Amino acid sequence: MKPLYFSAWCIFRAIFRVYFRWRVYHAERVPARGAVILASNHASFLDPPLVGAGLHRTVNYLARKSLFRFPGFGALLRALSAVPVDREGGGGAGLKAILDRLRAGEAILLFPEGTRTWDGKLQPARAGIGLTVIKSEAPVIPVRVFGTWEAFGRHMRFPRPHRVAVMYGEPMHFDALRAEAKKCSKERLKEIYQEVADRILTAIADLKPEEDK
Repeated sequence: MKPLYFSAWCIFRAIFRVYFRWRVYHAERVPARGAVILASNHASFLDPPLVGAGLHRTVNYLARKSLFRFPGFGALLRALSAVPVDREGGGGAGLKAILDRLRAGEAILLFPEGTRTWDGKLQPARAGIGLTVIKSEAPVIPVRVFGTWEAFGRHMRFPRPHRVAVMYGEPMHFDALRAEAKKCSKERLKEIYQEVADRILTAIADLKPEEDK
């Protein structure tokens, strides 16, 4: 971890431990090194630091490229391993930046739903994550965060002390679909992107807190 990232990581771990009484489940399922895509549900601004704080490795996050234009702030985002993308997280330049991080053996956090939920429930998966997965060779770790909607959802101006948790699922591999994508029609390729996205979201939905099992 870079010094600034490590400092932020320590601060967030302290906040999650004291203010939100957090729990972390199965962080050992995430490879300690090498390329990996973390695919999480998205309920709150707390989600990115929560997913990253549960791991002992640097996680790359997506940030709107317009934010990098501000002097000083752009440098801060880069120090925190943020990846510049357009508003929707797509576009050729954004995809290339994401794939470059993966080829460098890094971890990156993506949200299949595309944006924060409006009602605290899982939203339909967007095909964009399927495109990224197929273009890469990285395994996918489904991740589910709990309690962040209640702690700091869209309807709240300030976070409140509510227990949060993060659970990491078993690695997912898409070798067969990646091989098919290399020779299929454009129509089938679009179906593959959505199929991958739907499988990932289903894996996220299947993750349950230990006490609920």
